[in-house]
This record gives sequence, C-alpha cells and structure tokens, in this order.
Amino acid sequence: MTRLTLEHINKRYTQTDGITGPVNAVDNISLNMPTGEVLAILGPSGCGKSTLLRIIAGLIEPDSGRVLYDNTPLKDIPIEDRGIGMVFQEGALIPHWEAKRSVSFFLRLRQRESEVPEKVKQVSKITGIGLDQLLEKRPRQLSGGEKQRVSIARALTRDLRVLLFDEPFANIDGKLRNEARVELKRLLNQFPVTSIYVTHDQTEAIALSKRIAVMREGRFEQVGTYQQLYDTPINVFVATFIGTPTINLFDGYVESDRWYGENFGGFPIRSGLPDKMRVTLGVRPQHVHLVDGGVAGVVDQVTPYLGERYQLLEVWLGKDRWQLTIPLDQQVEVGRTIYCGIDLDYIHYFDTQTGTRIG
Repeated sequence: MTRLTLEHINKRYTQTDGITGPVNAVDNISLNMPTGEVLAILGPSGCGKSTLLRIIAGLIEPDSGRVLYDNTPLKDIPIEDRGIGMVFQEGALIPHWEAKRSVSFFLRLRQRESEVPEKVKQVSKITGIGLDQLLEKRPRQLSGGEKQRVSIARALTRDLRVLLFDEPFANIDGKLRNEARVELKRLLNQFPVTSIYVTHDQTEAIALSKRIAVMREGRFEQVGTYQQLYDTPINVFVATFIGTPTINLFDGYVESDRWYGENFGGFPIRSGLPDKMRVTLGVRPQHVHLVDGGVAGVVDQVTPYLGERYQLLEVWLGKDRWQLTIPLDQQVEVGRTIYCGIDLDYIHYFDTQTGTRIG
C-alpha cells in the first residue's frame, strides 16, 4: 500500500467563450493520506473533483505542485510501476472484449493469467456476486451494475498501490446502488488499499470513507470525518452541504454579546464582536423543537420520512423560513400555527459577509 501526498496542486483551464477568462479547476490543494485510507471527495458538479482525481492518476499534468506516492513524485515513477486502479462512471470497458479479457488484461500482459481465476473467486466470495457468470459477456450484454462490478474486478486484479473511483455508481438505480455500496465496502475491507472516492452523494461518502474532503470551486473547504464536518462546519457552505435535512439559516446581528434575528433572538454569542455586526445563525432541524411559549410559525408543508421515523415540517414567519423534525405519530396540519424553540447547545454562528464560522 502507498502513502499519498498532494503538494499545492493547481490546474487552470481557459474558457472556450473567451470572455470569462481562465478557471481554476484545482486551486492550491494539499493533502496527506496515510497508507490504506479511504477518502471521499464530496462536492457539487463542476467543482473540480474529477480533474483532481485524474491528476492523482497521472492522466493530467498539474500546472504546478506535486503528487507523491510514498514520497516519490508520481512523474518519476514509470507508468507500469505506478499500480493505479481506476473505476469510472461508465465503467470504461472495451466494447468488443468479453469481461474475462478486461479483468485479466493486466495479468495477461505480465504472463500471469493463471492468477485470474483465484482473483475472480475472491471477489465473488467477498461480494456475494456470481462474477464468474459475467465473464463471457461483452459490455452491451451487461447492466449498469454488472459493468461496474466487472470494472472493479478489473482494478483489483492489478498490483494495486492506489485505487481511484470517479462516481462509479452514479448511473445505477437506487436499490442496486445500495447493494453496490455494500459490496464495495466489503472489497475495500478485504483488499485494503489507499483509495479516493469522488462523489456528489454524501450517503455514499459516509458509507465508504473514513474522511471526507468537501470541495468547492477547485478548493478543499474542509477535510475531516463526517461527524467533524457535521458538528463543526468551517463555513456556511460546508454547513449547508453536509447533513440531511439541510441546516436552517437565520439572518441577524450582534448587540451586547447577544444575537438577534427577526423572530428568534437574545442568544449568547462570543464576546468582543462589534455591535450591529451581521451574523447568520445556523441550527439543524433536529435541534428545533415544539415548545410552549416559543416563536410562532405557520406550517407550510409536512413531509413524512417513514424509513427515518420522523416528519419534516417547513414553517414560516415573516422573512424567516425554517424546518424541524417531529415524530411520525404526532399530528400537525398544514396552515396550523405552532410554537418553536432552538436548542442553544447546537447553534452555529457565521460571519454573514464571509460565511466563515465564528468560534
């Protein structure tokens, strides 16, 4: 296995319209990954996730900065010795090859084709998939999930140092996607290898990785465990991107070391902030409760989440809109006025101008 290091990676692209100027697809990214870690890179479409993954794989040269495998610059490692496995969104199987030929390609090149049956047997045993039943088929005869299983098996037959995934389950429907996650988790536990998993799906990121890097506009906003990102988001972007349902945000200001909004207010805040400073309060729906004598609000929508065993209420009063969760068996109708309070132990404050968290 390999320790992976990124040092100040930058990559810019010129816009084809010639008007808006160059775009920083990857903007000064540095990262250290210990041997065997699985890291998820999570972010919206177009934030630079796939570009960064291709730089790590050596498919794209950065404009500046270095990728190191065990302290050796990637560019100094011969291609045949890099040990990179990569699984793409579409599987990237050769159309006229049977799956068996794709899976065995690496070992066949090295005259080690005899190792293929044992590798396939291992993958099938761990995942519970009859992978051997797919080996005689060509890509057009495989479903989306089957193509990805073959692609993962192909990656695992290499002498792996680094394993990279670029949204491999994005085109698979919900039920199969959940099954595929479980299968992949088993494989990563059995074949521990330094891995990066690019996705825009936080459920996938949580299920497969130890740490998550939240990416926006070419930069890592914050890197940490899911719980760290959820409990102590560094800014409004991370706070709103991580967590379901989405965090509530309220506009407000500071006065005498207390925060005041349009409806909620009088809450203590860090001392020393200037009076009238604009501050945004964030609180997750799970930490807004129905209380006697609380802030009045009109229920605008009620959405039951049966699997999670709660209802999500959307409420408004004046310019403020917020959400809260209540038990499934509690009856609340649209249009009803309810009274809400906030659990002060779970408040987050952010500088409204910069979006940065206020400690």
